[in-house]
Formats: sequence, structure tokens, C-alpha cells
Amino acid sequence: MSMCVPAERFRASPPCLQWWTDARFGVSFHFGLYSLPARGEWVRSAERMTVEQYGRYFEAFNPDRYDPASWARLCRAAGMKYAILTAKHHDGFCLFDTALTGYKSTNTPARRDLIREYVDAFRAQGIHVGLYYSLVDWHHPDYPAFGDRQHPLRDDPAERDRPVRWDNYVRYLHGQVRELLTNYGKIDLLAFDFSYGEFTGDRWGAAELVRMIRELQPDIVLNDRLSHATAGNLKSVPSPAWAGDFDTCELNTPHQPTTDDAGKILPWDLWITHNNSWCFGASDTAWKSSGDIIRALVNCVSKSGNLTLNFGPTARGELPWQSTELLKEVATWMSQNAASIHQCGMAPLERPDWGRWTLRNDGKVLYAHVMEQPMGHLTLRSLRGKVASPTHLPTGADAYLTDFWNPGVQSFGRPDDVFMNLHKPVAHTHRWPDPFDTVVALRVTDAASTTG
Repeated sequence: MSMCVPAERFRASPPCLQWWTDARFGVSFHFGLYSLPARGEWVRSAERMTVEQYGRYFEAFNPDRYDPASWARLCRAAGMKYAILTAKHHDGFCLFDTALTGYKSTNTPARRDLIREYVDAFRAQGIHVGLYYSLVDWHHPDYPAFGDRQHPLRDDPAERDRPVRWDNYVRYLHGQVRELLTNYGKIDLLAFDFSYGEFTGDRWGAAELVRMIRELQPDIVLNDRLSHATAGNLKSVPSPAWAGDFDTCELNTPHQPTTDDAGKILPWDLWITHNNSWCFGASDTAWKSSGDIIRALVNCVSKSGNLTLNFGPTARGELPWQSTELLKEVATWMSQNAASIHQCGMAPLERPDWGRWTLRNDGKVLYAHVMEQPMGHLTLRSLRGKVASPTHLPTGADAYLTDFWNPGVQSFGRPDDVFMNLHKPVAHTHRWPDPFDTVVALRVTDAASTTG
């Protein structure tokens, strides 16, 4: 028997999404011309730079320490199963050798196709390869500028009467996506960014675009940003064919799993940054700790979601040392506890006051993630007779299930509660070994078929 959440609570997903939901942990990188000024990937918009002003970064772009193979090794050790790199961001600069514009890395002093190097490096480590592609383009002459919400030239009077051939831009967009999905072998994930206002869905030629994508890469996973929250999207019932495969919660963790308009649980991810910047930020020192990331990852998995963690390489193409150290620390924890993350999801149990639950997909192993040091033993609500054989996951050492230590004198549990501690006597306060998250694996018994 198992204690899986009933399948009818989830929206049915295509088979191609299974690897992504099994993965639970991925990485992204924001890297481009904006890495040189190091004031954010929106720097050209924020500072209203002209093409000429921004052009000095194109002329200087030469990431001599760009080594995606070293990134891939770190990410694999940290248990990350997929990766995403910015093939083109909003500034229109391309890290790949596109035939459709000269605004690309092979025409800078770098003289390198950085997407080719990235794809080869991550594929060699067995990590699923993803690409980021901005629907927005501040460099293309046929992307509207004057009066736009965020274009760098939105207030430039010279742009007021400039003719815009929108169909030409859409052909360009589709053509570049075709290049990315034709010239680099199997691509596992494509992340678009982003729709806003009237620029959504049909404006991007979304139906035709996704039809082409599925023809070129039938097993590819797509995010949800060909539309936005106020238009037909993934949460709609029914949702458009181009709505995407998973819901992205950017920078904020949902209190509950995300759902569609019919209340069905959707595949989703939390997309967060290591500090407060998507790209390298020279003045941003608000680094999240490995404990922060581990707890965020467990939080996501406990709600059947993924965590996608973003890093910003420096202008020279290196990961900041803080990011390298974080990945090494996360790797230490994952080397001992990955079984509670990969191929796991939510359990049909209330959240415990000491941490989180995750459940293996077959419903046969329940993982207690103990994030707070308990006083005495801790309470497993409603699990009497439904779990057995607890072991400390990193070491395999026995843990102990017990009745309340002082029956008849004190009682604050429910009849179907059971209690657990790592050591005996179970009434004592024993120090739980991991200050971030101590994981205990419990076998699910046949009696658990009634749980939920």
C-alpha cells in the first residue's frame, strides 16, 4: 500500500514532463552584455541607454574565464538535474551563432558560440539542457519602442514616428527559436520571458510557434510565459495549447501548491536568485546561505514543486566565489539526502510544526525533514500504525518510534499520533545533527492506505 495524494487532485501532464517533476532541483544562469556594467540585466532600460551607449559593452565582451564545464560539474554534485542559460535576453544580444543578426557573441572579442559550449558541457554531465529566450527585444528595429512600458527608448521623441513592422519581428523571433532547436541537438527545456499588456499569446504567434517547437523537439518542456496572468494561460480551463507545461512562481514561494481554475494541482517551480540579482551585481552582497536554499528546496518538494536556483556569472564568465561555495555546501547535503528530494513530492499530511514532509513517488517511503531542534521527542500526527522502521537517512542508523513517554500523567497528543526520536531515552532532548534539515526515512505500512 502507499499514502500517495490521490491522482485526481493533479491536472494530467504530458509524459515528457515526468523527468522534470522527478528532478525537483535545477539551475539557471543569466549572462550577457549586462554582466559588464553589473547593475542588473535591465540596466539598459533602467538607465535609458541608447544603442550607442550600450554598444561599448558589445565591443568589450570577452569572457576569458567562461568555463561551463566547471559549472556543470558543480551543479551535478549539488543534485541539480536541469540547467537553463540565457540564449537571448531583453537587450537582444545573442550568446549563440545566429544567422539572423550580427548582434551575437561570435562578433564580439570573445569570438565564441557560448551556447554551444554550454550545451556540450551540461549534456556531458548528464544534466538536462534548457535555454532561456526573451520574447522582448530592445535591439531589434521592429520591436516597438516609443510608449512601451520598458523599452530603453520609450520616451525618445525620435522613436515616435519610426515605422514598426511587427510581422517582421515575429518572423525573426520564430526563426531564432528554430535555430536554437535545430542546431544544438536535443533541447530538454525552453523558458520564454515574458508576456505583458497586449504582448501575449497571439501577438507572439504563439500557436504557430509552439506547433513548430513540438515538431522540432517533441519531448521538450515549456514554461508558461507566452501568456500572462490576465490572459488565457496555464491556469485556464481549458488552457491554450501554447500555455506551457508548468507554472513559474518567481521569487515567491506559494503557501500551497499552485492550482488551475478548477482546483487541480499544477506542475510548478520556484525560480529564485542566489542574492537579489539575476545577473552579476557588483554591489549586491545579500547572498542566501546553503541552509536557506536547502530549506527552500524541501519546501518546494513538500508541495510537489521544483526549485530553480539562478546564478549570475561575472563579466569574465566565472561564477562568483560565493556561488561556488554555496554549490559545494549544497552538494554535501544532497550527497546524503537526495533520496528525499528526487522522485519525491507532497504527502497527504498536515505540515508538522518541526519541519516538512516529502514522499517518494511510489508512496512507500515518507521522509521527515526536521528543521527545528525538538524538546524531547517529536510528534508524528495521525501516523500511528502507518509508518515503521525509521532510519536517519544520511547514516542508516536506527531512529525510534514510541508512545508518549509519560502516559496517564501528561497527554497532549491524539490517539492516532505516534512519537519519534533519534536516540534513547526517547523522553530526552537529543541534539539533531543537521542544523538545516535532519532527514529521517520511514517505511509506509499497509495501514497507510486509509491516510489522506
